[in-house]
Amino acid sequence: MRPGPHLMNSPTDNLVEITEVRFSYGKREILKGLNLKIPRGKVVAILGASGCGKSTLLRLIGGQEKPAQGSVSVDGQVVHELDTDGLYELRRKMGMMFQAGGLFTDLSVYENIAFPLRENSDLPEELIRSLILMKLHVVGLRGARTLMPSELSGGMARRVALARAIVHDPMLAMYDEPFAGLDPISLNVIADLIRRLNDALGTTSIIVTYDVSESLKLVDYLYVIANGVVIGEGTPDEMLASDNPVVRQFIHAEPDGPIAFHYPAQPIGVQLGLK
Repeated sequence: MRPGPHLMNSPTDNLVEITEVRFSYGKREILKGLNLKIPRGKVVAILGASGCGKSTLLRLIGGQEKPAQGSVSVDGQVVHELDTDGLYELRRKMGMMFQAGGLFTDLSVYENIAFPLRENSDLPEELIRSLILMKLHVVGLRGARTLMPSELSGGMARRVALARAIVHDPMLAMYDEPFAGLDPISLNVIADLIRRLNDALGTTSIIVTYDVSESLKLVDYLYVIANGVVIGEGTPDEMLASDNPVVRQFIHAEPDGPIAFHYPAQPIGVQLGLK
């Protein structure tokens, strides 16, 4: 049973809290006072059009970027106030599935998944091997452990990236566009794995995506970002029933509405010298 909105606001139950966050790339302001909370043990999707700041938000949570204003808190710690050692320790509790998979091209499947375990722990190789084989078995690729990334299909590479992201049973797993470019079968497999692994491991999962239909089937709660702020949030059923015009346009993929297709520019007639 998915939780209602009242369960999303208990401070003791939130693993991640984003409060009045502002962030810019140069003069371009991406986040303009963003607020959201990620409850422990849930799968939460952050939806929005390309360029709205979804991936930037993951970098803020992971400490790769710092907000110009506001705070980003993970497990009670303000991420951008941690020193190098503190940030490194917090990141050891996180798993990340990158937008393009992010596999090391010169390492085998096995070595790719071994990398975070060797980097972040002193586990003996025998135990590392057992953990890798178990995670590869979960994603259906135990027989592909000796293959190189160049020998994998797109769906297989995503499954390897997923296994690497959760090989150390992270407190927080983050997925940046995990469904992009996948065929329907691979997409469904990845979505099902994210849900089952989250529930089995007791992990908290954040999925950044523009894939509305898959998110609605997968997650407990959704946020929709537009113009640098959260413009809608709720359970899948609540979002489908939303009367907010921006949320409705995005959720139902309507071509006409408040979300413009064209990046702001002069009229084309002016730029072509016709006016």
